[in-house]
Amino acid sequence: MELQELKKVIQILRREYDHLNAPIEKLKAQKRGDPLRSLICTLLSTRTKDETTAEVCKRLFERVKSLDDLLEIDQKELEGLLYPVGFYKNKAKYLKQIALQIKEEFNGEVPNTLEGLLKLKGVGRKVANIVLVEAFGKPAIGVDTHVHRICNRWKLVNTKTPEQTEKALTQILPKEYWMDFNRLLVAFGQTICRPVKPRCDVCPVRTFCDFVKIKAS
Repeated sequence: MELQELKKVIQILRREYDHLNAPIEKLKAQKRGDPLRSLICTLLSTRTKDETTAEVCKRLFERVKSLDDLLEIDQKELEGLLYPVGFYKNKAKYLKQIALQIKEEFNGEVPNTLEGLLKLKGVGRKVANIVLVEAFGKPAIGVDTHVHRICNRWKLVNTKTPEQTEKALTQILPKEYWMDFNRLLVAFGQTICRPVKPRCDVCPVRTFCDFVKIKAS
């Protein structure tokens, strides 16, 4: 896929986004409020479906409303609130450690730089980049399995890992498209360009897609 085609594809996905009614929107609704909520939701969403994460976050935020609440909550109670997200016990430990780091190293504020976010326990580049976009309005590209898969299907990149995909995209994609790239491709990947049995017959961008052309041939 060439850059000019990609720009057209992004325009189409922006137009179609609301009609997709993707699970990512349920999770985004729980992130609104402050950077801490965005960080927590994004971290919990790793290796977990957005529908599950959204339900867990809704329950969690009824109990944990501030950094102090997160510091004070009992570890076992926190684990119970996080179930059934993937690796919920580990993530409970991470959240407790993150709360302490934010208080002691960042004056009680979620860091607003990539370097700062990556210092937090359990936070990798995908989580950090998504938080930068959603919580602080800074241009970054969060690459999860959907973004990685779709960009390779489109032949936009030829990469083996999400980290490689992120690096390639920052060189290809103009910054004006960074902010909503993850949101658009995740919604598209959850509903149309699925890992198994992608819905190519109803895909709004199939005329630009090399994957569809390969299937047809």
